[in-house]
Amino acid sequence: MTDELAITGDYTLDAGIDQWDEWIEAIPELPAVFLIHPHDAGAATRPYLARTTVLRRRLRRLLGASGASTHRLSLRTIAARVEYQLTASRLEASLVSYDWARRYFPDDYERIIRLRPAPFVKVLLGNRFPRTSVTTRLSGGSAFQFGPFRTRTQAESFEQETLNLFQVRRCQEDLAPAEDHPGCVYGEMGRCLRPCQLVVGEAEYRSEVARLVEFLSSGGESMLHTLAAERDRSSAELRFEEARRLHERYQRIEQTLKLRDELATGVERLCGVAVLPAVAAGAVALRFLLRGVWLPEQLFCTQPHGGAMVPMDRRLRELVAPLAAPRVGVRERQEHVALLARWFYSSWRDGEWISFADLDAIPYRRLVRAISTVAAARSGA
Repeated sequence: MTDELAITGDYTLDAGIDQWDEWIEAIPELPAVFLIHPHDAGAATRPYLARTTVLRRRLRRLLGASGASTHRLSLRTIAARVEYQLTASRLEASLVSYDWARRYFPDDYERIIRLRPAPFVKVLLGNRFPRTSVTTRLSGGSAFQFGPFRTRTQAESFEQETLNLFQVRRCQEDLAPAEDHPGCVYGEMGRCLRPCQLVVGEAEYRSEVARLVEFLSSGGESMLHTLAAERDRSSAELRFEEARRLHERYQRIEQTLKLRDELATGVERLCGVAVLPAVAAGAVALRFLLRGVWLPEQLFCTQPHGGAMVPMDRRLRELVAPLAAPRVGVRERQEHVALLARWFYSSWRDGEWISFADLDAIPYRRLVRAISTVAAARSGA
């Protein structure tokens, strides 16, 4: 039945308000995002944006005939137009709400949809002597940004444990290196190369920062692979004490990597696809995220009609082929990542999420399984 429904609707009242009742009874009782426009749009009478799990019932309350209760919000006398979009998943409802809020409330849409930026660990490469920081603001330029994390506390914990593996400074000051610089305790403990005291030059210090960035970019594999090779070589040469030391360091790195949240990676490599239930029957909705930016919904039919049977894997490759990451500003990318983090780290997450580094690395076998899982759950709902 749902495949015959109009997923979007737009109704303008051109006669008496009694028309609302007839129109409301004709719309579906399904989840949706809707917007009610007033007769006179202005600062005091802005559109009303909301999400609901049962569209007809919600509009009946807002636009139906007045009941006995005087405390219920009623927009019947001021409403001029209603538009809605049916949604079958919480993520899709969140993304539609975001798009409409940006369009109709450009000055305060983040407050209206309660969007909070996700925390990141940032390596400030633009600094003469780069350092790390935990921030909720993405930036352009040369900074390397690793995230998103579930909470700021988890980002800070990962940052500190990662810095224990490198000799990168932890001070926040803009360094003015001098031999008489007082330094800090981390320098005394051998956990910093002490560029502030001219112990190393700028080039040598930046080589250590480059190791840190490579460690984050590779998910720790750059260091683990090297350590494993050295450990095995030491063991083969009967240098067991050295092999034990290297193995302990290997284990410490593994423990540090466990502090990452599931989504954490370099922003430029933050790619994946959300497999979601669709309003239309016999289909799922695919929402691709490329380099931290959401793409429009791709409807994928799980039960193609007519013609020769084409393998699902092949149809997916044809669907993916024309996709490309759009060019957006830093703020919009930050908001898209925040929407992903809010959905993925929530207790109400629906659908399936599959991460990949780029479009050439999509795990199609996993994607096919995820589509089958979501489709089966949808048909059994």
